[in-house]
Amino acid sequence: MTDPAQPLRDLQPEHEFFIGIDSDGCAFDTMEVKHKECFAPNIIKYWNLQAVSKYAREAAEFVNLYSKWRGVNRWPALVMVFDLLNERDEVIRRKVTIPAAKSLRAFVAQDKHPHSDAGLKAYMQDHPGDPELAQALAWTTAVNASVADMVHGVPPFPYMRESLEAMSGQADMMVVSATPCAALEKEWHEHDIAQYVRVIAGQEMGKKAVHLELAAAGKYDPNKILMMGDAPGDMKAAKANNALFYPINPGAEEQSWQRFYEEAMPRFFAGTYAGEYEASLIAEFETYLPDTPPWKKK
Repeated sequence: MTDPAQPLRDLQPEHEFFIGIDSDGCAFDTMEVKHKECFAPNIIKYWNLQAVSKYAREAAEFVNLYSKWRGVNRWPALVMVFDLLNERDEVIRRKVTIPAAKSLRAFVAQDKHPHSDAGLKAYMQDHPGDPELAQALAWTTAVNASVADMVHGVPPFPYMRESLEAMSGQADMMVVSATPCAALEKEWHEHDIAQYVRVIAGQEMGKKAVHLELAAAGKYDPNKILMMGDAPGDMKAAKANNALFYPINPGAEEQSWQRFYEEAMPRFFAGTYAGEYEASLIAEFETYLPDTPPWKKK
């Protein structure tokens, strides 16, 4: 069987610098429309949460958009939504049964198969006839169909294309994302920016930290590897590979890209990005995403 991650292993440096770029919420302003119009409605529909739809939507939006888990893979995110609903007073009082998700949790906990649609199908072959896994496959298929139908015509953030153009002769660039590859290919080609990246890596190729490890670790000086993203998971992937991180702050994405283009990018290429400057950006970034949902705050 062909290894989906082989293009990452095969990537050889053409430039001295390497830059990984997340897609949803970082390159494109697609997080809100995807999660509010595609993910949340299908969570409610396929997991029978109609009786607590308001709270299911709030939980899904908190996990995927407004918390430190922003940008997490869809499968652990779904489990977190169930957990938040299970402990919310309004849901408990309504005596609504929230999925225990035992089979789904087992899929998330294992690392034999990637947390992707293909990985789920392979996992299902090891656990034939499991109704919850069939339900999970129906849900993720519906989400993908909704995204394909709904999400189009959303251009890159201002200063994003300009940054790609400026970096194209100086760095090897790659998309590093937890989104399915088909959606990434569609979006990056739709806006004619796929031409700037060497590889478009999605969830089928593994986790973001694995993307960076296979494509860049050991091939470039760590101080010349930069990951750009809008979520703590992007930063975690960078630090797992001793790489640098540039945050795109949620809600201030345009300002973040302008600062990158005018200030951070020149620093990165000049070798003055690491240290105090990067630390100040990360400290600011960490103020944007809480770990406690608003309904739990007193």
